Amino acid sequence: MTVLSPKALLFDVQGTATDFHSTIRRAAAAAAEDLAPGQDWGGFVDEWRAAYFAETSQQPEHGPWVSVASVYRKTLDPLLDARDIALATAERDELARAWSRLDPWPDTVPGLRRLRNRFTLATLSNADVSAVVEISRHGDLPWHAIFAAEMVGAFKPDPRTYGLAARYLGLAPAEIMMVAAHKYDIRAAKELGFRTAFVARPLEYGDPALGDAEFSDEFDINAVDFLDLADQLGC
Repeated sequence: MTVLSPKALLFDVQGTATDFHSTIRRAAAAAAEDLAPGQDWGGFVDEWRAAYFAETSQQPEHGPWVSVASVYRKTLDPLLDARDIALATAERDELARAWSRLDPWPDTVPGLRRLRNRFTLATLSNADVSAVVEISRHGDLPWHAIFAAEMVGAFKPDPRTYGLAARYLGLAPAEIMMVAAHKYDIRAAKELGFRTAFVARPLEYGDPALGDAEFSDEFDINAVDFLDLADQLGC
């Protein structure tokens, strides 16, 4: 499919630009392996991520904003308690903060560096602004701007999140490409007139059988990683 060059690229962060599964699995094992030897920490991460999605999907359209950091912390306790892992409160707090220190995929930084020479690069994440800032510092991610759901008080795929980014970039949706490994995210952007790029992350959940990495003609670009995305966009 021929794609006219956009002016800006918006990136999902958790899962698309960063490998949360490996990062949190290592953090959980480091924090509690002595208390729970032989624990399936990969399954633990999957349950934690599912609990996060369940909580954020129930947030009311109007009402006080609930930070993602508080959601990760709130959902951690039942997971540990169900496994009889008696981790101290301070250690639980520190483990929850690992979501703000996610490691990038190996292709992320080199791909972004190529892309930023031609396009404006920005995040559009459901993570808190402070978390995206910390993740970006931790991984040396070369964005030009950071946008997050917190700034509009609504989680993706709420249309307001995409509109926020377009408004602050001063661009029409057709001049922006949404880049994500999650099809619900880019489908929502497409409905609003954004261009779309699907980046396959088959190991997002550790086991390829748990993710959806299949390419689809409904998107403007399908890429295996950020380097492939840069190639297809002429960088």
